Amino acid sequence: MPSTLPILRSRRERRLEKQRISSSRLRGVLLSVGMLLSLVLGVLILLGAFAYADITRDLPSVEILPRLFNPPDGLLLEPTHVYDRTGLQLLYTFAPANVPRRYIPVNEQNPQHIPPNLIESIVAVQDPQFWSHSGYAIQGLDHPDLHPTIAQQLVSEFILYNEPPSLRRALRERILAAQITAKFGRTQVVEWYLNSVHFGNYAFGVEAASQLYFGKPAEQLTLAESAILAATSETPALNPLDAPQEAVLRGREVIYILNGLGVVSDEASAIALAETPVIQPAPPAPSSPAPAFVNMVLSQLDSQIPRDRIERGGLNIITTLDYDLQKQAACVTEVYAARMAGLTESVDGCDSARYLPSLPPGLTLADSSASSLILNPDNGQVLAVVGETVQGVETPLVTAHSSGSSLDAFVYLTGFTRGLSPASLTWDIPDNGTIQNFDGIFHGPMRLRVALANDYQVPVETLKAQMGIENVTRIASSFGVDLNQDVTMLELAGAYGVFGKQGVYFGQNVGDEFSPVTILRVEGMDHSLMLDWSLPQAKPVVTPALAYLMTSILSDETARWPSLGRSNALEIGRPAGVKVGQTVNGQDAWAVGYTPSHVVAVWTGVHAENELVSVRFPAVLWNALMQIVSGNSPADGWTAPQGISTITVCDPSGMLPTSECPNLVSDVFLNGSEPIQADNLFREFSVNRETGLLATVFTPPELIEKRVYMIVPENARDWAVSAGLDIPPASYDAIQAPPVNSAANITAPELFADVNGLVKIVGTASGNNFEYYRVQVGKGLNPQQWIQLGSDVATPVESGVLAEWDTKGLSGLYAVQLQVVRSDQRVDTAVIQVTIR
Repeated sequence: MPSTLPILRSRRERRLEKQRISSSRLRGVLLSVGMLLSLVLGVLILLGAFAYADITRDLPSVEILPRLFNPPDGLLLEPTHVYDRTGLQLLYTFAPANVPRRYIPVNEQNPQHIPPNLIESIVAVQDPQFWSHSGYAIQGLDHPDLHPTIAQQLVSEFILYNEPPSLRRALRERILAAQITAKFGRTQVVEWYLNSVHFGNYAFGVEAASQLYFGKPAEQLTLAESAILAATSETPALNPLDAPQEAVLRGREVIYILNGLGVVSDEASAIALAETPVIQPAPPAPSSPAPAFVNMVLSQLDSQIPRDRIERGGLNIITTLDYDLQKQAACVTEVYAARMAGLTESVDGCDSARYLPSLPPGLTLADSSASSLILNPDNGQVLAVVGETVQGVETPLVTAHSSGSSLDAFVYLTGFTRGLSPASLTWDIPDNGTIQNFDGIFHGPMRLRVALANDYQVPVETLKAQMGIENVTRIASSFGVDLNQDVTMLELAGAYGVFGKQGVYFGQNVGDEFSPVTILRVEGMDHSLMLDWSLPQAKPVVTPALAYLMTSILSDETARWPSLGRSNALEIGRPAGVKVGQTVNGQDAWAVGYTPSHVVAVWTGVHAENELVSVRFPAVLWNALMQIVSGNSPADGWTAPQGISTITVCDPSGMLPTSECPNLVSDVFLNGSEPIQADNLFREFSVNRETGLLATVFTPPELIEKRVYMIVPENARDWAVSAGLDIPPASYDAIQAPPVNSAANITAPELFADVNGLVKIVGTASGNNFEYYRVQVGKGLNPQQWIQLGSDVATPVESGVLAEWDTKGLSGLYAVQLQVVRSDQRVDTAVIQVTIR
C-alpha cells in the first residue's frame, strides 16, 4: 500500500498556498480600502480648508468696534447729520430733540453706570445664555436673518452690515462673534451693546432711551422701567411713545421672565409689577428747513446705504441743497399756495414774493396744493425742493402725479427722429374719436411747432398714432420717464434738462435708474467716504441737433401766443424753453422749463371734483422761481449746433414758399430734412367777382379777379365751413358764347364739339389794321397756361384754315383761342371749347 504521507503533504501545501493567496488578496483589499479612505479624508480636509479659506477671506477686523463705540471719539457716538452743499447748514439730525447720545459704562465703580437690573433685563430678552456661551450659537444657520446672541448682533449691525444674508455670511458672523468675545470679554461686549441698541424714535443706547421715555438718567431706572426698555429693545416699534400700553404689558412679561430665571426675587417682582411707570410726553419732531428735500435724499440713499446704517449714526450727509435758494423757493411757493387757496398770505420775511405775477383773475382753488423743484442741469444736482404746500403750509410730501400732457414733447421728438420737423403740417380738426383740446376749440392747419407750444391735444394724438405708441414710449424711457405711469418733478426736470444741455443727461445711477441727485457725498466722522457723487456722470440721450429742434419750439414765445396771449407768465425776459401740461380731468397742471443753467419744475393740483386747475396757475410760480434762480446772470440762450439749417417756408404748410403763400416764416430743420416741394396748401383761382364762381374763358375779363384760397382736404371741409373759412368755388361760371366777330372767328370745330386726331382750325382772321394772328390751346375751362400752335401768321385768312392741331395723346376739355393783333394795338379774340376723346 503506497504511503499517504506525500499525499497529505501535498494537500497541506495546497491548503497553505490557498491561505497565502487569500491572505494576500485580503491585505490588498484592506490596503485599497485604507488608501481610498485616506484619499477621501484628504479631500475632505482639503475641501474644508478651501471652505474655511473662502469663509474667512477678507474677514473684517474686530478692532473696528472700539473705534465705533469707545469715548471720547467713537464714530457712532454722534447721530447722523444731513447738511446743505456747504456742509455748514444743518438740515436734519437723526436723534430726538434735546436727547444727546452718551456712552455709559457698566462698571458700578463709575458714578454714572448702567444699573444691573437693566443689564439683566436686556440679557434675559436678547441672549439668556450670554454669560455662559462663547459668543455665538449654532442654531439659526438655516435662517441667515436671525442673530441669536448679543455678540452676533454687534457683528451683524456694525461689521457685516453691507453683506447680503447667506450661509457664508452666517458662518462669518459666528466666527467674528467668537473673536470679539474672546478678545474683549463679555463685559465689554454687553457694554457696547447696551450703548448702541435701538429703542425706537432714533434713541440709540440706554441713556438716550431712558431720557426720552422716562426723563431720567439710566442709573435711576427702576426695575419696571428697565423691563420696559428691555422689551422695547426686542421690538423698537412697540416703544413707550408709539405704543405705551403694549410697551407696559411687554415690560411686565419681562419681569415674569426675570423672576422665573431667578434673577430677581419674588418681592422685587411684586414691587415692579405694582409700579406704574410715568412715560414722558413725546418731544417735538425734529424740524427741517427742507423736509421734502430730506425725504428725497433718504429715498436716493436707500439704494446705496441701508437705512438702518444711516439711522444708526456716525455719518455726515452732504447734500446738493442751496440753502439760500431753498428758503426763497419755500417762501414763494407758500405765498403762491396761499393766494391760490384764496387766503390772505403773509409775506413778512419773503422778499422773493415780489417776483410772483398775478394769478388768473377771479379764480381761487380752496382745496389745492403746489410743489416745486430747482435743478442744475450741468451736473444733475437738485438745488431746492418744496414739498406739497397746502394753503400756505409746506408738507414733506413729494409724490408722483398724472403727467397729463406734460410729456407730449416726446411724441413730437419721436416724429423728428423719423423725418418730421417743427415746420411739418398737422391738422387740428375733429375726428371720429373723442379727442378734444383743452380750450374746446379746433384750430385747423398749423405747424407742429405751434401745436406743441400751445399744448393742443388733437395734433399730438394724431402724431402718436402715426408714430406708434411703442416707439414714443421707447424714446421717452431713454429720458427716464414712463408714459404709462405717474411722473415726479425730479423725473420731469431731469428729462427736460437734457434738451437744454444739447442732448446730454447729467446725473448718477441711482439704483436701477439714471437720475438727478440730491447727495454730494456721505462721509464718516473720521472723514472716510462712503459715497461720492460730487462728479456727475454724463449720459448722451439724443443728438445736439435733435435737442436744439425741441428747444427751438419750447423757447418760441410767439408760438405760444394763440393759447396764452402776449406777455404771458412764461415770458421771463430771457431765453427759456418751457412745457406746460395738464390732465383731462383738470386735477393736475404742470410747468417745467429750463435755461442753459437751471431747470424749474412746478406742479399744482386740486382735490375737489368741482375745481379745475389750468396751466396758467403753475406758470405763475414757474415764472417767479426762474427769475429768482436766474438773478442777474447773463441772459444766455442756445446756438444752433452742426446739422441744423434755418430756411424760410410757407406757414402753415412748412413747404417752400410760392407767390400765393400769405405768410412766410423761418423754421429749423435737420440737415437733409428740409422741404424740397413748393407749397400746395394755397392756390390762386380766377373768380367771377359777381357770381363767385370759377371764371371760364367766356367770363368777361372785367369781371375776373384773382383770389388765393386754402386747399382744404375733404376730411377738414366741415371744420372749414364751421370756422367760416373761405373755400374755393367748385363750380364754373355759366358758359355763354360771345357774339361772332366777322373779322376774328372760329367756325370749325363747332363749340363743344368732340375731336380727335389731326384737327383743322377753320375761321377768319382779317379786317382793318390787321398785323398778324396766332392760335393757342389750353386745358380746362379757364386755362392758366396756353400752348401756341405754330408761329404768328402775318397773312389774313378769310373762312380758311387758321392752324392744324395734333391731339394725339391728349384727352379732356380744352379751349382753343384765336388772337388777331392789329396795328393800333387792339386784339380781337375768339374762343371755343372742345373735348378730345
